[in-house]
Amino acid sequence: MTPTTEPRICRTFQTAPAAVPREESAKYLVSGLASEGFEAPDWLVPDLEDGTAPDAKAEGLENVLAEVPRADFAGEIWPRVEWSYADRPYREKGRHQIDRLVGEIGDEIDGVVVPKVGRLEDVERAAAVVAEAEASHGYDEGAIELAVIVETGRARSDLREIARFGENSRLAALVFGPVDYTAELGGRDLGDGRPRWDGLLEALSNEASAADLLAIGGPFDDLFTERAGLTYYNAEGYADQIEHEARLGLDGSWSLHPKQTIQANTIHTPTPAELERDVDRIERFNEAKREGTGAVTIDGQMVDEATFKVFRNTILTVRAIHRTRSEQTADYYDEALLDRALELELRYDE
Repeated sequence: MTPTTEPRICRTFQTAPAAVPREESAKYLVSGLASEGFEAPDWLVPDLEDGTAPDAKAEGLENVLAEVPRADFAGEIWPRVEWSYADRPYREKGRHQIDRLVGEIGDEIDGVVVPKVGRLEDVERAAAVVAEAEASHGYDEGAIELAVIVETGRARSDLREIARFGENSRLAALVFGPVDYTAELGGRDLGDGRPRWDGLLEALSNEASAADLLAIGGPFDDLFTERAGLTYYNAEGYADQIEHEARLGLDGSWSLHPKQTIQANTIHTPTPAELERDVDRIERFNEAKREGTGAVTIDGQMVDEATFKVFRNTILTVRAIHRTRSEQTADYYDEALLDRALELELRYDE
């Protein structure tokens, strides 16, 4: 019997600075927590690392501790803490941040994001810090999950081992960090942008899939472009990156801005035409099976279990989005089509 479990959704991994140098230092964090519609990310990542200035990190932590419990956020919340495989003081800062996050708002967060991990033993070390915080504050083992950012040569070299560790641990996602990775490898800016790192992204997608983890693409920081003396939001460039990541099988994309979140949510969501197509295919398949047809052909294609899974994945993805972001599915799909998708029988062998 084929499983019909909805996938875990992370179309958008949106980082929000935990503190910025202005009167309302939590402005962007509060905005992310209050976001609605297609501006609302699946994972909101309050950023205590690179997105917050060094002299504002203490205030940023207090902002996260204060604002997250006040919010009614339907997605998942994953603070990014400080960490570095090569710098013990950074790891100690991360340990302190994780302890306070778990101790004070552990019920409100789904996990923590740990950047700049090194080899497998460093990922194990980060997982142990989370486990220690759990135990200290009375949480069950595994209540607080872990996502790591692959942005060092060591993590890339141990990528398979790190993913395998995730099969039986709290590790939930592998995220790509291209800026630090390029810098660590000694990459140069030749004026035409950073490398696409296709080999790494393919490996990230493959190893995450093999270990039942999520794979998330890296940030696109060319937010604006200039032409004819005017500055424009670079929607085309970001769309190109997201579509590329989707073709490689990544589950979601990093967002730095609400406009990017809209694009990532939309591109990683099956279109109405795709949903109509695959709902229709499964309805016809189910009807043929009820009539006792041995071999089923849909639109000239022989349907076996593998092709059925492809059709079914579309419906499962829509159902998963609907479960947490029903305002998005209600706005995007015709009501009758959405009802058909939600009621559809998705078992191949019954």
